[in-house]
Amino acid sequence: MCTLTVHLMDDESNAVPHSVVRLDAAQIRTLAHPLRARLLGLLRVDGPATATTLARLLDTNTGATSYHLRQLADVGLVAEEAELGTSRQRFWRAAHDASTWRPTDFDDDPDARAAAEWIEGHQVRLMSEQAELWLAAQPQAPHAWREAATISDAMLTVAPQRLRALNEEIWELIVKYRQDPSFAEEEGAAQVHVFLASFPRAEELR
Repeated sequence: MCTLTVHLMDDESNAVPHSVVRLDAAQIRTLAHPLRARLLGLLRVDGPATATTLARLLDTNTGATSYHLRQLADVGLVAEEAELGTSRQRFWRAAHDASTWRPTDFDDDPDARAAAEWIEGHQVRLMSEQAELWLAAQPQAPHAWREAATISDAMLTVAPQRLRALNEEIWELIVKYRQDPSFAEEEGAAQVHVFLASFPRAEELR
């Protein structure tokens, strides 16, 4: 499940989603864990849930999900949803819609930098996983979705500031679609994955 991570954006940019946290060193070190990343992703996408429900969805045990939810809560990434909870059931919710950081934020902290690199790699693996699931399901998918979905790429020649501007323009459009409730109310609406990855060819940096 995607962790809805956004980075390389200015905090004041219009391209940043409504509720976003700029991760500090403690938060990014805590999040750099396979189960914690998936827990946070599920809560951000599907909304509040109990440790038991999350354990079932992630094919693990309630003790593990409870422990890792508390670790995420300790650094402010999740919180208890008191209105839904009872004396026997505790619901958890994501504290933010998305996370943000810059790769240069942790240049002076090797552990945090390694954690950030792990999270980026984890997200790439999740993107690939979700794309593979779609490709497997595509032959049986409704015609309208098969026509609408796309997997594509392009090569551009631009300077770093132009790439940054392009990323922000794309995110402004994505945020527009996320924040307009009328889109989600249209007939046939469903959650869709939108992935953004833009970077220079490794050969160009040698």
